[in-house]
Amino acid sequence: MTLKRQLLFVSLLTLILPWAGCEFIRETELALRASQQQILAGTAQVVANSMSRYAEEFPERAESFYRVDDSLYGHPLETAPNIDGYFDDWPLDESSLRSLVGEDSIDVITGVAGDFLYLFVKVEDKNVVYANAGSLVPIEGSQPADRISFVSTNPPYLEERFWFAAEAPGPVVTMLPNAFGFEPEPTIRAHWQDVPGGYQLEARIPRNRLGTHLGVIVENAASPTGQSAQRASFTLSTPGPFVTPSDDLAAIAKSVVPPGMRLIVTDTAGWRIAAVGDMQTEKPSDTTPVSTWLRFAYNAVIEPGKKPALADPDPGGRERQAYVEAALNGQRLAAWFSSTDSGRAVVAVAEPVTSSNGMIGAVIVQQGSDAILSLTNRGLARLMNVTITAMLVVAAVLLGYATVLSRRIRRLSVAAENALESNHLHVDLPSSDSGDEIGDLSRSFGFVLGQLGDYNEYLRTLASKLSHELRTPLAIVTSSLDNLEHEDLSESAVGYTARAKDGADRLRKILSAMSEASRVEELMKNAEVEKFDLATVVESTVTAYRDVYADREFSFEHDGASFPASGSPELLTQMLDKLVDNAVSFSSSDDEIEIALSSANRETCLSVSNPGPPLPERLRTQMFDSMVSMRPHEDNKHLGLGLYVAKLIADGHNGSIKADNIEGGVRFTVVLPGG
Repeated sequence: MTLKRQLLFVSLLTLILPWAGCEFIRETELALRASQQQILAGTAQVVANSMSRYAEEFPERAESFYRVDDSLYGHPLETAPNIDGYFDDWPLDESSLRSLVGEDSIDVITGVAGDFLYLFVKVEDKNVVYANAGSLVPIEGSQPADRISFVSTNPPYLEERFWFAAEAPGPVVTMLPNAFGFEPEPTIRAHWQDVPGGYQLEARIPRNRLGTHLGVIVENAASPTGQSAQRASFTLSTPGPFVTPSDDLAAIAKSVVPPGMRLIVTDTAGWRIAAVGDMQTEKPSDTTPVSTWLRFAYNAVIEPGKKPALADPDPGGRERQAYVEAALNGQRLAAWFSSTDSGRAVVAVAEPVTSSNGMIGAVIVQQGSDAILSLTNRGLARLMNVTITAMLVVAAVLLGYATVLSRRIRRLSVAAENALESNHLHVDLPSSDSGDEIGDLSRSFGFVLGQLGDYNEYLRTLASKLSHELRTPLAIVTSSLDNLEHEDLSESAVGYTARAKDGADRLRKILSAMSEASRVEELMKNAEVEKFDLATVVESTVTAYRDVYADREFSFEHDGASFPASGSPELLTQMLDKLVDNAVSFSSSDDEIEIALSSANRETCLSVSNPGPPLPERLRTQMFDSMVSMRPHEDNKHLGLGLYVAKLIADGHNGSIKADNIEGGVRFTVVLPGG
């Protein structure tokens, strides 16, 4: 792994900062949430104790045989709607309508404004049957008609019904039964309105004409079954209790609820009988829009709750949340609601209300999370912005530093490789003037390269020095041996003298080989540059090789074109001699030695290929140095100057030489500039 990647991975450790910050935010959020729940629980308990002193304001639930769904809820209306058969002027949402599930859809709602009760019924009926003058009320023998009856009773007294039937869309005359039959009721206003797929009825009834139990019955004269059918808002023979909010309880609750809270009071069935307060009384000081990724981060850090809309009062008037039902069963319970869109949250606590007669209802206290740590006060936003910015800056700095550091090391590595591969070692390496560890390493490399250069120069000139220093002693020994041949020597002395003379001859040949490199260098300096055809020179030389090395096969390949060259043909022939001698040494009898000429990119390539053992990888860059030999042990007297001389000649002609392993052998390639 590169240094840049290592430092990049190290920079990931900066993720600990936002993680630690998020953990702090989460723990703080949970602690503040628990604290707020405790405060709300204390407030709810105080309010519940206050409400228990007004038990008479809570509806009595002695009639336990009534079902909760049999009751109608009287929604408090801020403004009285017009009696026109439409719901659009009611100060309520359509979700407040209560549906009577069956073959046809029937929606019912009741509201209270001042001294009047308002009734709205929406009936889905594809075949509306209007009444005539004789069928406005259901009497024996009258024709069937679609009608709505509003049932009122004060158990155990008899019930009273208000009949609504229309001869045509428009105002409806309400009929009441009396001792003589039915009579119109002028204090009740009603309007029948046709709508696509059915009809709607809107009515206003004085509350003093109504009892404690109310219900609605819808009669369909032409049901899908072909028979007259009735649908009621209650299941028993009499309607359930009519539930309305208590103004007195609302006034009491308003006096005890603090600002910024919402308080809801329910009876034992969960019907809302008082609702005061507003959680939006205190607006957050920071209203900057929250980005999507911050909301995502917030939701990932903080334990999400339910949607805050679930904490709003039920539009139908009955609170059915789980924490409310737990309070109605005598258990205090808190709930947490949070929004994934805005980050706003609501804490709600439900407290049971009891009196001497037992459970009478529940108190629900709700408060927004503007006072605690959440996205509304931007704490997490600031943390995320700072930590992520810091992480990006640290990562960028480390990446930049790693890039600079890796470049310095790479330059030092390349310079060291180039210094070793060149003829003259360069000890001036990059970063040698720096005061850091890389500077120390560069200076150390420079010192080692300097020592290596001196040693290499010593080895390079060693052959010529030895040749020069040993010539005079060798001449003395040779002349002395020549003189001894003219002396009267014994037979054994003559043998010793002959062997000494042979040794001197071998030593003279060695000295000549050692001085050959110096002579080549001198010849390269003084050689006259000639223009010649290299193919002709190589072809004549290969012909001579076939005679000299009769036990080898020689092939010469070229494309037949001329290969103009400039330089010394004698020296190039000497270079080829060294390469062929090396190829013969490492090949066997009857092996083929291939010599080829080719040209490309204004350069001429001369190659010599021979079968034999591959080159050791460790010596491929040293085999062209002075006195380096790779010959077998039986030929270990070889000085290893042949390839060195070949390299001197190639370099002197502004060319280069290299050796490569090929399949089954070795190839030496000399690249020369075109003539």
